[in-house]
Amino acid sequence: MDHDLPPLRLLTAFAAVVRTGSVQAAAAELNVTQPAISQAVRKLEDHIGLALLDRGSRPARPTEAGIALAATTTESLSKIADLLDRMRQAEGARAQTVTVACSVGVATYWLMPRLSLFYRAHPDLLVNVVTTQSGAPALADGADVAIRYGHGRWSDGDVHHLFDEAVEPVCAPSLRARFEGPVPREAAPLLHVRTSDASWLSWAEYLARTGQPRMHGGGQSFTNYVQTTQAALEGHGMMLGWRSITGALVASGALVSAGLAVLRPKDAFYLALRAKRTGEATERFAHWLRSHARAEYKPD
Repeated sequence: MDHDLPPLRLLTAFAAVVRTGSVQAAAAELNVTQPAISQAVRKLEDHIGLALLDRGSRPARPTEAGIALAATTTESLSKIADLLDRMRQAEGARAQTVTVACSVGVATYWLMPRLSLFYRAHPDLLVNVVTTQSGAPALADGADVAIRYGHGRWSDGDVHHLFDEAVEPVCAPSLRARFEGPVPREAAPLLHVRTSDASWLSWAEYLARTGQPRMHGGGQSFTNYVQTTQAALEGHGMMLGWRSITGALVASGALVSAGLAVLRPKDAFYLALRAKRTGEATERFAHWLRSHARAEYKPD
């Protein structure tokens, strides 16, 4: 069926003749010669096998078939123009949007509180946030960047160091107030996060790496860090506080240090970007995030 369609330039020329009322006016509008317009109309008539202009009148008037074809051509070209305009607008909107993937805890306690600062510096951009349970979310379809915790040796994108982490037990002020010194581990329930993420630090690993006796069992378990943090805020026990997530809560006094050892893991937080198809919005967001992290987490 496509082979039956006449060339678009012939349709455009004929539609201009009908719209302007004459070959002369169409030629002026399209900035071509009158013979070129006349030739285009004749080729179009030959192609479809119908007369489109009544050349017995002066000036030549469109036939009934010509009127129908010109109307359909004009309507179709208008729809194409509208579609192209919407496509350009959509592409422009995408160019001003960046989608970042991160864990629920990082999104809730680290990224979201800082986005207001980003919007002040870049009011023309929009950041979409996709959360996962994992500390190292993949650069799946739809994600331009990912904030990850881990070893940093990933090969699915360009990886940039954001900041190092520090982990220490924290609890509600009411729990800490019950003891004169550090909170005894055996005196407070331990709050655990159940995860398959190999990079996540468990209580058993924390105790082993800080040279403390291992404890067996006890405490509550949760499926994500946000739930665990809420339990700690309500005074239900002692949790491992990751500076990136509970740091603001400690700074505000909502949580306090339990007075136990601080552990600085070898793993760190990184920003992973797609190796290809990174637009201006993504580049600006990544640059701001890295600069902000460097300023906020200066070496001790």
